[in-house]
Amino acid sequence: MTLPFPVRSAVTLRTVFATLAQVVFLLVTTGANVAHATELKLGLAADVSSLDPHYLNIAPNIALSSHLFDALVNVDASGKLIPGLALSWRAVDATTWEFKLRPNVKFHDGSPFTVEDAIFSLDRPATLTKSPGPFTSYTRQIVDKQAVDALTLRLITATPYGPLPLDVSTIFIVSKKATENATTEDFNSGKAAIGTGPFKFVSFLRGNKVELTRNPDYWGEKAAWDKVTLRVIANNASRTAALLAGDVDAIEAVPTADIARIKRSPDFRLEQRVSWRTIFWTVDQAEHSSPDVTDLNGKPLATNPLRDPRVRLAMSMAINRPAVVSRVMEGLAQPASNLVAPGILGFNAAIKVQAYDPAGARKLLAEAGYPNGFGLTLHGPNNRYINDEQLIQTCAQFFSRIGIRTKVVTLPLAVYFGRAKASEFSMALLGWGTLAGDFGLRSLVGTTNPQTGWGSWNWGNYTNPKVDILIRSSLAAVDPVERENFARQAAGIALQENAIIPMHHQIATWAMRRGLRYAARVDEFTFAQQFRPE
Repeated sequence: MTLPFPVRSAVTLRTVFATLAQVVFLLVTTGANVAHATELKLGLAADVSSLDPHYLNIAPNIALSSHLFDALVNVDASGKLIPGLALSWRAVDATTWEFKLRPNVKFHDGSPFTVEDAIFSLDRPATLTKSPGPFTSYTRQIVDKQAVDALTLRLITATPYGPLPLDVSTIFIVSKKATENATTEDFNSGKAAIGTGPFKFVSFLRGNKVELTRNPDYWGEKAAWDKVTLRVIANNASRTAALLAGDVDAIEAVPTADIARIKRSPDFRLEQRVSWRTIFWTVDQAEHSSPDVTDLNGKPLATNPLRDPRVRLAMSMAINRPAVVSRVMEGLAQPASNLVAPGILGFNAAIKVQAYDPAGARKLLAEAGYPNGFGLTLHGPNNRYINDEQLIQTCAQFFSRIGIRTKVVTLPLAVYFGRAKASEFSMALLGWGTLAGDFGLRSLVGTTNPQTGWGSWNWGNYTNPKVDILIRSSLAAVDPVERENFARQAAGIALQENAIIPMHHQIATWAMRRGLRYAARVDEFTFAQQFRPE
């Protein structure tokens, strides 16, 4: 080895090598720090419409709110309830739940979190009367809120109600001081976006990006990132391209066509798990003629064939679910028999996936009085679920094979949801994720009642008093075993009647550069604070 300077003694030589070792150490550690940059850039699949955590109850908004705000109860990656701003909770009696609040928590502006903030936040959703997707279904059961002391909150329900801890996990706590007279636009500008969450607001450009900075005073585990940029990249190809080019560090909702290529690359990694989201068909079961059902000449039918359980069963039998999973979903799904995914409260393992039987389906149609079928238009989104448009086209082909002359109309989500909720479609595709089967049953197949919030997503107008009674019994059960039993019974009856037609449970996929880790979540949410450098 030739040194670039003279060496006069062994002592000097030892000193030189020690100095070189220090330089090498500094270079290595500096390189490690560069590899683990303090900024995280994520590519999101869906736009965030508002930073107001109580304005619109849709998944992209909820996921974003979780960066800025906390709830009393949090949910871990497997869907288990864990402490949030409440350290613990218990049922004092059949109609009273008590929450012990976490001490010494501060909002982003330095003000302390108090029991009054919790009460204000639980009251606020009901004040947003123009919300297109209200959170009031989670708060309507609460008839009284009591501040027992500075760190104890009691919530009183009119009747026994078991899911309350789960319900409040979706209500984010805001600062009463900062938001008492705030508008939704005040949240979007950042003026009122004052939470206790792991990040603070920097900027929000709708349809483009959200910028956040780490909250150094966060009560929980600190995020690994000084700055986070959440980029909205709705186009599948563009989202993958951004990851491959290094424009973002990770993306959610990886397109099925890109998974094999990413998996083969040494520069990236995937994280996957079966999600809570079930994809299914809602079917119009109202007594009137249905808007998209015709005879074979295109004339509206006076009666609605979709009301007949035999017709709905025939349509379910016409679908080859294993083929859908392998070809349309490219393996990113599991055939579904239930409204909820396996492992979710209320999943009924006794209900088996409907077997593919086109001959039996044609026979049932003939028994129902439609030996030659009828005309039907399928509606669905083209930018919400994994391969949603291809899925709808494939189902149209299945139905056509049993004599139902089928057309397809797909729409952007922003247009589709409003029209579907207004019952404008005869058969519409919907994806639903929940951590409690009884809550999903209440919303999807419970008899519609705007005053109680029941049937808020019951696009098919299904109703069955027996199912309603079982759902009520499940929701009223504080004992988890009793609650599970009632939920399974309700699901069994509703699905035996094909109240909805299940398709599959999605498999959620995240892709990220090497050097990052993320625990795939059953709820499909992407949380920057849960990404960690290796």
